[in-house]
Amino acid sequence: MNRQKGFSLIELLIVVAIILIIAAIAIPSLLRARIAANEASGARSVREISSAEYTYHVAYPQIGFAPNLISLGGALPCSPSAATACILDDKLSTGIKSGYQLFAAGFASGGATTNMDFVGSSAPIAFNQSGVRNFCIVADGTLRANPGAPALPPAPNVLTCLTTYLAVQ
Repeated sequence: MNRQKGFSLIELLIVVAIILIIAAIAIPSLLRARIAANEASGARSVREISSAEYTYHVAYPQIGFAPNLISLGGALPCSPSAATACILDDKLSTGIKSGYQLFAAGFASGGATTNMDFVGSSAPIAFNQSGVRNFCIVADGTLRANPGAPALPPAPNVLTCLTTYLAVQ
């Protein structure tokens, strides 16, 4: 007589149910962790844009701050010029990183011919999935954030950054 021992169908269903319960508990925590990581990357990217803007300002004083994000980067192999300064990584200068849309612009004011101010900003591409906060920085170097809203774009100018975003500690 050949009797094989194994698990009954009920035992297998209980194990599957336990695994599903554990997954239901763990997945929301993993999603929150991913959002936090994306937000940290969005904030760090804005700080990198600020640093690159100052480097660009020193390298190209006749222009001032970079007119746009593309001017700060450049694809490898890269030859530095005012149009592609090769300061930022090409991944960052293309405008999308870690679920965040990135933006940078230089601004001339008071009849000046050089860009004497800039804004660097980031916004989640998919609100509540890739992030929930927008970030911006201007020439004063203070990182600012505000709770995002669905389809809210990155801060387009210095005034928006200064008036609608709060400093991040």
